[in-house]
Amino acid sequence: MSSYNVAPLEKLVEQFEKMPGIGYKTAQRLAYYVLNLSKTEADTFAKSIIDAHEKIHYCSVCCNLTDQDLCPVCKSEKRDRTTICVVETPRDAMAMENTNEYKGLYHVLHGAISPLNNIGPDDLTIKELIARFGNDNEISEIIMATNPTVEGDATAMYLSRLLKPMGVKITRLAYGIPVGGDLEYADQITLARALEGRNEL
Repeated sequence: MSSYNVAPLEKLVEQFEKMPGIGYKTAQRLAYYVLNLSKTEADTFAKSIIDAHEKIHYCSVCCNLTDQDLCPVCKSEKRDRTTICVVETPRDAMAMENTNEYKGLYHVLHGAISPLNNIGPDDLTIKELIARFGNDNEISEIIMATNPTVEGDATAMYLSRLLKPMGVKITRLAYGIPVGGDLEYADQITLARALEGRNEL
């Protein structure tokens, strides 16, 4: 920090720097952008942050983010209620939704089991997922769409063992070679997953 400093500006830079993936230079750029907003624009910006904090909460069924009791997916009568796609974060649910291929329901865990980070099953929304079987007897398949990481795999395996006795089909997303990727640059785990998830032509 230079000797030339304006305390409120530095405080603003610090707040932006706390955001994931934002370094000091980007935080500075964002802070100067905010400073250049008109009073009305700055008020609107601040109000949208406060509104998001006050109005957004978990959907009472799938634990995704919503500003109502039920999220738009759970509320929709057009969704396939026999399938639930389990994801780690609301962003993952949005990524699945953006494919326009998946027509079922979601369940957001808000993390993955990670003993190193002191995150156990009780820290996730697993109880809420199990409760859905009592309310909804239509469920026939659970798609494990946790991330292809050690924690994501451990979470998928834990949930699989927990849910199998309920007579539901458990599937895992196939992970493999990205479109346009070269086999020579793929790691062994990616190649192994691509082989396991192969489809008939």
